[in-house]
Amino acid sequence: MSFFGQKILPAAKTIKDFEKIIDSSFEYGVFLDTHIAQLKSLYNMARSNGKKMLLHADLVQGLKNDEYATEYLCQEIQPFGIISTRANVILKAKQKGVLAIQRIFLLDTNALEKSYALLEKTRPDYIEVLPGAMPFIIKEVYERTNIPIFAGGLIRTVSDVERALEAGAVAITTSNRALWENY
Repeated sequence: MSFFGQKILPAAKTIKDFEKIIDSSFEYGVFLDTHIAQLKSLYNMARSNGKKMLLHADLVQGLKNDEYATEYLCQEIQPFGIISTRANVILKAKQKGVLAIQRIFLLDTNALEKSYALLEKTRPDYIEVLPGAMPFIIKEVYERTNIPIFAGGLIRTVSDVERALEAGAVAITTSNRALWENY
């Protein structure tokens, strides 16, 4: 399995990272830390280079992370997809026809159970599981939800990538440029 043919979703924390994505063969990528004033120009540059970027809405500086901000992002920026930990953001993205990726942090069993309840409510298009270096949890979450999974966080080696993919993740989100080069 993969996400539109990609096993790695390169995640840009900086403009230099984004430039690397522009110069790469990857069609899809992720914007992590961005500033609201940069979004239009970044997305225009991405589109003009044939790139489809997911936007981590929780990490847009200068923008409150709520359904109104999500509506603005969907209408004005038109990202390929929106990633968020917040249910209202995921629900609004789905309402606006934008790919919705629910990010969940699995710190312990309690967090896992709360995440299942959240996922039942939001029914996102994809789930991003963090940390993604836990193949048995990736497998469990997929089996329980039947929602495709991205694995992110603490994936440091090609072996970590392969284990997450073998466990059922469709792609790995990573800002580790060394891993981009292997896929």
